[in-house]
Parts: sequence; C-alpha cells; structure tokens
Amino acid sequence: MIWDWQFAAEVLPLLLRATVVTIEATLLGTALAMVLGLILAILQRSRFAVVRGAVRSVIEFIRSTPLLVQLYFVWVISPAWVSLLVIGVVVLGVHYATYTAEVYRAGIDGVPKGQWEAATALSLPPRRTWFAVILPQAIRRVIPALGNYLVSMFKETPLLSAIGVLELVREATTLGAQNFRYMEPLTIAGLIFLALSIPAAYLIRWLEVRFGK
Repeated sequence: MIWDWQFAAEVLPLLLRATVVTIEATLLGTALAMVLGLILAILQRSRFAVVRGAVRSVIEFIRSTPLLVQLYFVWVISPAWVSLLVIGVVVLGVHYATYTAEVYRAGIDGVPKGQWEAATALSLPPRRTWFAVILPQAIRRVIPALGNYLVSMFKETPLLSAIGVLELVREATTLGAQNFRYMEPLTIAGLIFLALSIPAAYLIRWLEVRFGK
C-alpha cells in the first residue's frame, strides 16, 4: 500500500484532537494515582491491624485483576450520565494507585529510622512528621519509579477505547475503517505516542538527577 500524503494531512487534525483526550486521561489519571497511592501507603502504616489488612486486600485484589476487566466492570455499573472519560480516568487512577502505593511504601521504608526517632524526640505532631520530615525524603527517592508509571499509563490509554472513549488509537482505527486505509492513521498515531513518550522519559531522568542531589 502506497503512503497517501493527502489523506495523512486530512486525518492529522482529527488525530491531534484525539491526542488531547489521551493526554487529559493520562494527566488526570496520574494525579489521582499519585494522591490515592500516597493515601494507601500511609494507611498501610496504620496502627490498626484491621485498616492495614483491608488496604492490603484491596491493593492485592486490584493488582490481581486485568485493567481491561476493571474498565468493563465499572462501565457496566456506572450510571448513564457519567462521562466515559471520567470512568476511564477513575479506573486508570485507582488501578495505578495500587502500584504507586507500593512505590511510596518502599520510599517511606527507606527513610532512616533515626528520622522517625528525631521527630518523636522533638514532639512533632504526626501531620508535621509526615509532611515535613518523612515524605520529602521518601518521595525524592521514588521519583524514577513514579515517572515510569506515568509513561506506562500513557501507553495504556488505548484500552479506554474498549468502553468508547475517543482517544488517539480509537480515532485512528475509526478513520481507517471509514476510509479503508489504516496505514496512515495508525502510523501517525504511533508516531504521536513516540513523540510524547520520549520527552517524558527525558523529563523523568532530569527530575531524577535534579532531586537526587
């Protein structure tokens, strides 16, 4: 099949518009995963065994089931007025929160025990101990791992097409089916993913160097 530059130029604006949806889903899903993951990590250090056990069970359940199955399940049980993009963002965010929670937990466990003891000796309240002493040290240790999950989520946004979200890959396949030409839209979609993933990887590496000092 010969590459059709005119057709490629026609579909490019539509694909770029769909790219905005992909980026929105990735950024919103990442924000949810980072915040919820941190909450889960802190709850895993609760002094109550029931809380620790419940959080651990939820994390293991979500991590043990496929993301696609989770998407379908939440889509089926959600009210009709809920946006498909909202469903996708929530499922992506919750799914990846179970992974970021483990990353945060590793970072927290890596903080020297003396830091906890010093905070206790200074009679710092728990809130100040967490946000002024522990988390600033823990998070900078796990920036590379958190960044990797950001890139992974971006590359998994095509799964949202399964519930009807008009993201980049779904738009590409739709244009291909409508015009009986898949090479141009799918190739452009792949190049867009590549063009966004590579700078994101370099940004993560820069953050690692910047905050690792």
